[in-house]
Amino acid sequence: MLSPLILSLQVAVISTMLTTIVGIFFAYIVFRKNKINGIADAILTLPMVLPPTVIGFFLLTLFSSNSMLGRVLNFIGISVIFNIKGAIIAAFIVSLPIMYKTVLARFTSINKEIILSARTLGIKESVLFFKIILPISYKSIITGTVLSFSRSMGEFGATIMIAGNIPNKTQTMSIRIYSLIQAGNYKEAYIWVGVMMSISIIFMLIINKVTTKNKVETTSLPIIKIELFS
Repeated sequence: MLSPLILSLQVAVISTMLTTIVGIFFAYIVFRKNKINGIADAILTLPMVLPPTVIGFFLLTLFSSNSMLGRVLNFIGISVIFNIKGAIIAAFIVSLPIMYKTVLARFTSINKEIILSARTLGIKESVLFFKIILPISYKSIITGTVLSFSRSMGEFGATIMIAGNIPNKTQTMSIRIYSLIQAGNYKEAYIWVGVMMSISIIFMLIINKVTTKNKVETTSLPIIKIELFS
């Protein structure tokens, strides 16, 4: 009975790890390259406004055995369609805009004088990123990670399109709830709904804890500058 929960956790954990890395990377690229801001932002945000079934159809077409990518993956023995890998990819695609937008909003709100001062003093971009930008943005990163994890846990439309509804293989909690309702088993459906709501509430409490702790950040900025430039 726990298999949908375990599958959902596996999908959410792996996809969130990918989302966090890729989301921060693209947020920083767009933050630095203002010329491609509009195009890149539109592409990265597109999964947020597209219906999940459209995303699922696109992924199904992209990874099908008739596509070039699908043939290459089949040749090297990698199966995506009707596989947990497909569920992970679907969760990653739909949750990436959340991480990207959350982190980008924080990057763009950083005091520009801090960044300009660091570059004027000859600080490398890698040092600037890891020693200044990331520490200042840690709250938003945590918030984006938690929200992405929650979104991945509840993903349904794109997942069922590419991964299907296979018990003990691709049947996550949201798909399990759908199957139970279709079968008229509302009693067990209520149980899984309660599990998902409990997990969501826990994550919301984590976000509130993070965002309300140390509300005033400005006092920490001079410390970062002194430590870096001294």
